[in-house]
Amino acid sequence: MSVILASKSAARRAVLDGAAVAYEAMVAGVDEDAVKVEMLANGAGPRAVAEALAERKALVVSATRTGLVIGADQTLDLDGTLYDKAPDLHSAGARLKLLRGKTHKLHSAVVVARDGAPIWREVVTATLTMRDFSDAFLEHYLSTEGDAALGSVGCYRLEGPGAQLFSRIEGDYFAILGLPLMGLLDLLRQHGEIPA
Repeated sequence: MSVILASKSAARRAVLDGAAVAYEAMVAGVDEDAVKVEMLANGAGPRAVAEALAERKALVVSATRTGLVIGADQTLDLDGTLYDKAPDLHSAGARLKLLRGKTHKLHSAVVVARDGAPIWREVVTATLTMRDFSDAFLEHYLSTEGDAALGSVGCYRLEGPGAQLFSRIEGDYFAILGLPLMGLLDLLRQHGEIPA
C-alpha cells in the first residue's frame, strides 16, 4: 500500500518529512472557497469547515488512487468567525492587528480515506494568544517574513519568527503547523505504512 498527502502545503509536507513518513504529495483540486461559502451560508462554524475540507480533499484523491489518502485543512477561528489566508502583506498586517492582544483558535482537521471512503478522522484545536506587540514590531516582523507570512491563515509560522507574536500557546504543536500527527502516526502503524 502507499500513503498520499492530498495537499500542496509545504508545512504539512515538512511535518511528514520530519517524522520520516514516506508519501506522495498530490493536489486535490478542491474548490475550497466554494465549500466554505456554502457551509458558512448554512450556519457551519470554522471547526466543521476544516473537517469538511479535509474530508473532501481525501475523498477526491482517494476516488482515483489506491492506498491511504491523507486530507488536511486548518481554519482560524476568532470569536466564531472564520478567517482565510491573507492575499497580500498589507492584508496580513491588518489581520495581525486584528489578532493582536486577543485569543484565537486554530482548528486542524485530518481525514484519511481509502477506496473512496473515509476510514479515520481527527480534529485538534489549539488556542493561541497574541501579545500586544507594537506597530514597530509588526513592521519588522512583516519585513522579515515577507511572503512566508501569507502561507498560513494566521499570517505566522510558529516554527519561525511568528513565535515572537505570542504570549501564550495551548495545544498540539503539529496541529498548529497544520497536520495533527500523533493519531495519524498510530493509524499508519496499524496499516503497516510505518514500523510499529
